Amino acid sequence: MNRKGDKTLIVGLDIGTSKVTALVGEYAPGEPVEVIGIGSHESRGLRRGVVVDIDSTVQSIQRAVEEAELMAGCEVSSAYVSISGSHIQCRNSQGVAPVRDGEVTHADLAHVLDAAKAVAIPADQRILHAVPRDYVLDGSQEGIRNPIGMTGVRLEVHAHLVTCAAAAAANISKCVQKCGLQVDELLLGVLASSHAVLTYDERELGVVLVDMGAGTTDIAVFVGGAIAHSASLPIAGDKVTEDIAHMLRTPTPHAEDIKVKYACALAQLARAEESIQVESVGDRPPRRLPRHALAQAVQARYEEIFEMVQAELRRSGFEQRVRAGMVLTGGAAKMEGVVELAEEMLQMPVRVGIPQHVGGLGEVVGNPVHATGVGLLLMGARMESPKRAVLPTGKVGGVLGKALKWFRGEF
Repeated sequence: MNRKGDKTLIVGLDIGTSKVTALVGEYAPGEPVEVIGIGSHESRGLRRGVVVDIDSTVQSIQRAVEEAELMAGCEVSSAYVSISGSHIQCRNSQGVAPVRDGEVTHADLAHVLDAAKAVAIPADQRILHAVPRDYVLDGSQEGIRNPIGMTGVRLEVHAHLVTCAAAAAANISKCVQKCGLQVDELLLGVLASSHAVLTYDERELGVVLVDMGAGTTDIAVFVGGAIAHSASLPIAGDKVTEDIAHMLRTPTPHAEDIKVKYACALAQLARAEESIQVESVGDRPPRRLPRHALAQAVQARYEEIFEMVQAELRRSGFEQRVRAGMVLTGGAAKMEGVVELAEEMLQMPVRVGIPQHVGGLGEVVGNPVHATGVGLLLMGARMESPKRAVLPTGKVGGVLGKALKWFRGEF
């Protein structure tokens, strides 16, 4: 495929509990990211966001990347990769540093952020993100968003630190590297999703983003334009599938199909006369079941998830400050009745967030399942001087790619 010389290609790899998705995007400075390739493959090697089987995960990543490469007509060499799971922890921290030359520069921002990172964290954890929330200059000018160019002598930062288990991060990186890819950056899944689905106004007013996947429900609270709290709950869409399998005594794949086709999260939406056919285990004949009974079981599990989200929001201390309400995203947020149930339980406005700020493939852009993948592309594009992640295929690209690999000593 021909590439315009000024276009950069970027790859997002969303490694989830139920599936791995690879997205390829292209962008030029000042232009929105265009999604040009997608590949997806079911994943069996993760449990609640953590790798439990390296070979299986490597296989899933490989398949997803190959599919995305085929669609985009390119060869992938590195990717921005998501990480989530209940090993993720967060805290808010402060850092202070002198302003070197009387005027705040990018170097000063880096120094003061380093000071905020200098906190005692357990030996088995590592810092994943240090996100500046706001700055204070000389103790008096508070709440500064961007102090670059301002005059002062003492700079202070309020930062949000996200830490993760070093072993969990190393295992995800290892899986990606075994596929012959470099990890550009490991990024927190819910932070990536926030870049894709939240509006500027929501971040300013205060909003809670709830990313409901298969293995984990991830939460991020934004107040005054910046992330203030993040957490991961070990209960999500898979639990709903387990409930259905248990209740109907049907194999998990059938339970997943039934969930996607017939389930809803609010029992009153299912009419009494509606019924569904359920496959039995072994060679027993299929049975029929009222849809209302299915909806009641599903509603009970979603209620439990939202109760845990509310408890986490209270624990964060920001419950009164999320004036824009809640944005739901991720695969488990697509179910009928979820928004109504969440509004009823949490007494706040709720909407489903679909990926914004990108163009390209319609199947990606309009689907909350791809919030994290699109967010990875957006975050990657924002990071300064992204590496050229992809080489065009075709004779020239293939030869050039091999020459580069040989030159780097990879042959």
